Amino acid sequence: MNPQAKLIFITSLLLGTTITISSNHWIMAWTGLEINTLAILPMISKSHHPRAIEAATKYFLVQATASALVLFSSMTNAWCTGQWDITQLTHPTSCLILTMAISMKLGLVPFHFWFPEVLQGSSLITGLLLSTAMKFPPITLLFMTSPSLNPALLTSMAILSTALGGWMGLNQTQIRKIMAFSSISHLGWMTIIIVYNPKLTMLNFYLYVLMTTTVFLTFNSMKVLKLPTLMTAWTKAPSLNAILLLTLLSLAGLPPLTGFLPKWLIIQELTKQNMASTATIISLLSLLGLFFYLRLAYCATITLPPHTTNHMKQWHTNKPISTSIAILTTMSLMLLPISPMIPTII
Repeated sequence: MNPQAKLIFITSLLLGTTITISSNHWIMAWTGLEINTLAILPMISKSHHPRAIEAATKYFLVQATASALVLFSSMTNAWCTGQWDITQLTHPTSCLILTMAISMKLGLVPFHFWFPEVLQGSSLITGLLLSTAMKFPPITLLFMTSPSLNPALLTSMAILSTALGGWMGLNQTQIRKIMAFSSISHLGWMTIIIVYNPKLTMLNFYLYVLMTTTVFLTFNSMKVLKLPTLMTAWTKAPSLNAILLLTLLSLAGLPPLTGFLPKWLIIQELTKQNMASTATIISLLSLLGLFFYLRLAYCATITLPPHTTNHMKQWHTNKPISTSIAILTTMSLMLLPISPMIPTII
């Protein structure tokens, strides 16, 4: 892609995100979401492969529908209450429509079907943007409207997202699809707590972005797109593979790694809200996700592929690990000791 064009699209992404997260008026928030959608479309379809064009088309249709629902929800609320302020969303029908719209934007169950397909049709870097930066504006809107939303509906959608995200990722061999289902599962954890402690949702989102960025950049550095390729990539960059193993375990939420921190705090908060049964269910469902993270980790560090057919080994390169991956990995693994500071922050 032309560097000037890439600069324009990335600037538009930053502009759209900034407009949405800093606005109080629904029309401005909607404008930011639209700028974001239009800026990411050329980045999805830049390879001109039929799969990429299909992914861009699906993404456009879903995001356009979700944006229309956001606009419809805000107009209904303004019609009934006279309020255009984002935090003043009080009409029950508007709240329900907005929950649907944000769920479509984020890829929450039952509006998740587009997300794995779009991620599979994109490059790893575009997939990283779709999994992290593009989720930030919708989750900010969810954060601002959380006091008005229906807790029972959000809890149901969160449990379904964690269940389906784990369940559907079990038999995948494409790494981008595995990361898509991982994202859906993590969104379940963020959604379940947003009504009770919205700041905890944002903390979970920031740590999820940190770990997912590390994993995507590592895969991109190793040029890995599917599990069989990952099995033979250990010869190319052994140290990077060892780091990937730890980062995947952190993404799975195993102690004493960073990924355990948000899960621990969310379970604690749910227990305080007399939702111990919900906390138990979502914890058990996260074991499904743990299985495919372990599968990825096993494939990343295995020394010989478990089959006798001839395979092409990657040539070992002494290319040093990039500084950004090193810093992100360190943060993805070692932030748990700062957990006593969290109650003072949130």
